[in-house]
Amino acid sequence: MQMKQQKFLRWQFFSPFIITLMTVVIIVFGTGNTNLLQISPAIAQRISPSDIWQKVYEQIPDFPKENQYLSKETGKIAENNTLATRLIKYHIYTKGRAPNYRLDWKLTLADYLDANEPIDANSYPGNDSLRKNPLDGDLIAIKNLTRLQRNNLVQVLVNIFNPKNQSN
Repeated sequence: MQMKQQKFLRWQFFSPFIITLMTVVIIVFGTGNTNLLQISPAIAQRISPSDIWQKVYEQIPDFPKENQYLSKETGKIAENNTLATRLIKYHIYTKGRAPNYRLDWKLTLADYLDANEPIDANSYPGNDSLRKNPLDGDLIAIKNLTRLQRNNLVQVLVNIFNPKNQSN
């Protein structure tokens, strides 16, 4: 009889614990913030970074192109490999940040300004396709922008990725 009481008492203790644990797991995995997991791939499928750079330069014609680098494959100037292209690829693919939030773009620019996370030169977009890694030139170009120009760039990028929700 004493053995049954011990099992019953143990069950009384573990039952609320298990129920609480299951509730937390359901909340975290069931209704948690899944936006971060779903935003980037969905948007990346709708809009290609190779198309976006053109929209950036249409809206900000004086944004530095930094497209003077030679292609490893052809040996010719890779005119379509621009700072905007590399910035977008770094943001979405290298860092895995959502492209439709201002804060995420500001974090990316903070990387370029050496105020957030260091940028790994080996994984930087263009390193594998250009003869010279464009990172140093890109860092200088971003550092030479004024705060107003950087804020404008962030707004343009957010607007491109959120065409229905454009707010200035």
